[in-house]
Amino acid sequence: MTDSITRACPAKVNLFLRVLARETDGYHGIETLFCRVVLADTLEVQRTDAGIVLGVEGAALGAVEDNLAWRAADAVLQATGRKFGVALRLVKQVPAGAGLGGGSSDAAAALLAVNQLAHNAVPRAELLHMAARLGADVPFFITEAGCALAWGHGQRMLRLPALPAMPVLLLLPGTPIPTQQAYGWIDEMRHSAGPRGSVALDLDVLRSWSDIARLAGNDFEAAVFGRFPAIRAAFEALARTHPLLCRMSGSGSALFAVYRNERDRDDAAGQLGSSAGRLLATTTG
Repeated sequence: MTDSITRACPAKVNLFLRVLARETDGYHGIETLFCRVVLADTLEVQRTDAGIVLGVEGAALGAVEDNLAWRAADAVLQATGRKFGVALRLVKQVPAGAGLGGGSSDAAAALLAVNQLAHNAVPRAELLHMAARLGADVPFFITEAGCALAWGHGQRMLRLPALPAMPVLLLLPGTPIPTQQAYGWIDEMRHSAGPRGSVALDLDVLRSWSDIARLAGNDFEAAVFGRFPAIRAAFEALARTHPLLCRMSGSGSALFAVYRNERDRDDAAGQLGSSAGRLLATTTG
């Protein structure tokens, strides 16, 4: 019987992200193209007799009960009758609060690992419901897909064929963006602009990087760049390195650029230096 499981918790970027109208429940609908990247946290889960213990390396722990991995483990244990406990050890590599989905990925890994220790007692469909209750990005990580088109609150998804792996440069300006406030900023900008227009997506154009680059966009950018000139300046500096695609991920403040080859990415990193923020090299996939 398996008593210990280790899982990678990869980050994601949003190749495009449209924010739709605020719904009656107070949440906004979205349309987004998720893409997994290799940069990842690591989660180790050890079966114990009872309870949940969480240790975090590489980041501040904060309140244990607020950690998404802890909450995910608790959800599975509750659903399976709390017949055992778990000790979680989380090693953080994905920057927190940057729009890269690190906490959501940790939660998905915890759901999958604890359920595996419970002999997959929770059906896959119920795991997805748990994921959606934990956060909008968590269902994507549960699917373990490389790319997925998502809508609704992020819980409705269409898995897409894997795109060719491409070099990516992440630029972290170091300014945390509160997601709830960012949605409010978008609402303020649109107050007099009328409803968001419709866009028809052809799945064929989501199969190549060049076509995706033409579609790429993020509705949070205008709201965030207008309030944080340093993030706008960092984005403009990254765009000047001539990537195939350059955007902000999620509600920010992480910026990312996709390059045609590793040499272009590495040259871009050398050109930028550390003046605009912290740089991390990774790849899609």
